[in-house]
Amino acid sequence: MSDMLNFDNTQTAFINKTDNELKKAKFLFGMLGYAQLTRFAKPMLNFAFKYRLPIQTVLKKTIFSQFCGGENLMECKEQIDELYLNGEVMSILDYSVEGFENEPSFDNTLDVLLKICEFSEFQKQIPFLVFKPTGIGRLEVFRKVSENVTLSNSEAEEWDRIKERFETICRTVSETESLKIMVDAEESWSHAAVDKLTEEMMVKYNKRRTVVFTTIQLYLCNKYDYLKKLKDLGEKSQIKIGVKLVRGAYMEKERDRAFTNGYESPVCKDKATTDQNFENGSNYVLENLDVFDFFLGTHNELSCKLLAQKMMDSNIDNNDSRIWFGQLFGMSDNISFNMAQSGYNVVKYVPFGPIKDVMPYLIRRAEENSSVGSQSSREIQLLKKELQRRNKTKKAELV
Repeated sequence: MSDMLNFDNTQTAFINKTDNELKKAKFLFGMLGYAQLTRFAKPMLNFAFKYRLPIQTVLKKTIFSQFCGGENLMECKEQIDELYLNGEVMSILDYSVEGFENEPSFDNTLDVLLKICEFSEFQKQIPFLVFKPTGIGRLEVFRKVSENVTLSNSEAEEWDRIKERFETICRTVSETESLKIMVDAEESWSHAAVDKLTEEMMVKYNKRRTVVFTTIQLYLCNKYDYLKKLKDLGEKSQIKIGVKLVRGAYMEKERDRAFTNGYESPVCKDKATTDQNFENGSNYVLENLDVFDFFLGTHNELSCKLLAQKMMDSNIDNNDSRIWFGQLFGMSDNISFNMAQSGYNVVKYVPFGPIKDVMPYLIRRAEENSSVGSQSSREIQLLKKELQRRNKTKKAELV
């Protein structure tokens, strides 16, 4: 494999971080390595918010500032500009409020998405919008539609409003010159409904350019076959299909539900099988760029290097507008900044929202991070390396 990408280059990776920010990040990733600590975080924070304990300032200066761009769009603006000016890393604004399941919250999420669209339209450093379907409608309604369960009158009205919100945001993005919108991943029991809506939006709005992207979770056994179905849809409808490939984030929940309800788990049997499914999916999409636009969403260094190598072998330019790489804000800067420096299209997911409302998202991310201990260990290793490099440079300058 080519060594054209050096993910150990910490000087490039942390070009926009001060020494104090590196030390804070090192401490936070150290804490995330303790699964027991993250397990108790949710009830502790719920208690603190319920009794209005003064913790928001501490949270904002620690875990929130590490993994979120701000509480509102204007707070995010500084982070987005810094990512782009210091490293040509672009951004996806991700309104990460979770856990509210009522019509006012769904309408509010749509309003925020429309404001993000207006905010982003003329900023080249923000090429994508993203939303979770459960941000604009109840998971239970998506489940019932997916499983062909008869809806009550009120649920049928809910479903109509969900479809209307889905249509509104996709149509609005399509009316911009170049913005694209990503439909984020959900639990597998909602997929049939989410996929049907997303496919309808692709057929409607992906004719002139690739506007709508779907998310494919390749830790699910059947998703490689779904890519083939999407290719057929693209060819039949004469449209481009936008796909974001990820491994997935609901493994334990998927297996627990399958066990409880007595059906075979849809999740690949082990990590090796998941990795193979992911690489097969990546190869398939790359081989069919006449149909697909491709977003690789991963913190896996090997997967990024493999795709970069295949692009080179296929004489595909690093900055080909059909291929994107993405990581989360505050994580895997060694991938994001080094790839961007090499000319690849790289974006960071930049979560934002009121601290209290974003905490469920942050806790979920912390749980995922602690369950994959190698991620925190790798982050700490890189942070230590950069701090040591800077200390040596400072000492040399004093000689």
